Amino acid sequence: MINLNEINCIADISRYQARINSERIAHVFEERETSYQNFDSLASQVANGLIAAKCSPNSRIGFMGKNSDYFFEVLMGAAKANVVTTPVNWRLAPPEIEYILNNAEVEVLFVGAEFYETVQRIATNITTLTKIIAIDGGHITWPNYIDWRDAQDKTDPMLSIDLDDDMVQMYTSGTTGHPKGVQLTNGNYLDAANQGALGGAGDWQSGETCMVAMPVFHVAGLNTALLGLLQGVTNIVMKDVDPMVILDSLEKYRVKYTLFVPAVILYLNSIPGVRERDFSNLDIMMYGGSPISEEVLITAKEIFDCDFYQIYGLTETSGSGAILGPEDHNPARGKLRSCGKPAPTSEFRIIGENGQDAPANVVGEILYRSGSLMKGYWKNDDATAKSIQDGWFYTGDAGYLDTEGFLFIHDRIKDMIVSGGENVYPAEVENALFSHEAIADVAVIGVPDKRWGESVKAIVVLKPSSTASEIDIITHAKSKIAGYKVPKSIDFVDALPRNPSGKLLKRELRAPYWKDQERQIS
Repeated sequence: MINLNEINCIADISRYQARINSERIAHVFEERETSYQNFDSLASQVANGLIAAKCSPNSRIGFMGKNSDYFFEVLMGAAKANVVTTPVNWRLAPPEIEYILNNAEVEVLFVGAEFYETVQRIATNITTLTKIIAIDGGHITWPNYIDWRDAQDKTDPMLSIDLDDDMVQMYTSGTTGHPKGVQLTNGNYLDAANQGALGGAGDWQSGETCMVAMPVFHVAGLNTALLGLLQGVTNIVMKDVDPMVILDSLEKYRVKYTLFVPAVILYLNSIPGVRERDFSNLDIMMYGGSPISEEVLITAKEIFDCDFYQIYGLTETSGSGAILGPEDHNPARGKLRSCGKPAPTSEFRIIGENGQDAPANVVGEILYRSGSLMKGYWKNDDATAKSIQDGWFYTGDAGYLDTEGFLFIHDRIKDMIVSGGENVYPAEVENALFSHEAIADVAVIGVPDKRWGESVKAIVVLKPSSTASEIDIITHAKSKIAGYKVPKSIDFVDALPRNPSGKLLKRELRAPYWKDQERQIS
């Protein structure tokens, strides 16, 4: 359980654990183990290095590297220096990375070896950048991270830090326009962690192991790790999302807690021999970030035989919001398509187009309020004012609350298809199609239709060695959903485009169909 009497800001995490669990291992990365005592000391050295580099409180630093133990040293060191960490999505193109580093006004950038060349190309265009540190060493001009870190004083700077001070600046996925910097404070993260613990999903036993597999530039990866560190758990840090390595590590380290996005669960389910693996120590598997089909979820429950928790949240809500507990994963409950009830300290509303609260079971926009809600969008007051009104965050997600208070997500409002005056939510259609035995992955989009405005199209990935025709899939869909929701056409592809958090890039899928149209769907 999280001890919020002892932890008043994120910087207190390593201090507290060093005091009560000094010899316990904080994290393991590629056989490299770091005790909580050593972790706290290394974080202090990073903090002093940042202070020496003239990083003032609330200034920004960047981290552009794959998951590693070094990321958490930098994160905790920055927290001790009251400096804000901006984890950079390394899968972005150089111009996108350049935009984020400039927008965040990054002063010191930590870079992994895989990205030295990219940063070299754009470094002179980052106007605020004063220092680049080579995480993995071996760079001709940039200082080696270990040498730089170990040259610093180990004395904890013990700066005064407020709950309202920014701790992390995450960036939205940027599937439309420029990404926005999301300011997440110390208080936001402590509230989010408390939600997870009180809701059961993040109530973990000290001394156990947690796998951190999702990228730490996303709230899914960062939150999993922070939950572990807050509770004295040993984090097993995965450099990449490699399904075979994940399965091997789940067994090897007898992992008890983890979180995956649905796309990863789909991959794990399909690995030959997965049912013969030993996951007997696995107790909790959290998932979230995108919709999951009932078929994928039921298969995962059979394979991993542990408690499943769905977490619904956004970057702007520190990744928290609603929790679907294990008791509601029984298909007989009829809640598998729900993302659960509001987590402790969270509130949801559903509003219609008229701005009024919608009745139970009526779809509208989901509004959220909690202590985990972001401070705002960095230097974008207009976007902040549009998204947060009277303390409520307008999520842009369409959904409803049922009579029992369970939240159901239909889709992003912008992804809604309007066909012949009827609203069609792609996630609902995708869920129906996923129940076809030949379908491995699917995305549903709206395409131009002279008669109906838009018509429903499914883009399908078939399972290896499986066959299914367009007619087969459409016939199957007709048995599951209303006729106006059934795809009018099917395209077959080898893979669907997804961003690092596993979300479908529907803008990329739509683009070829809408390129010659006056009206564009985004």
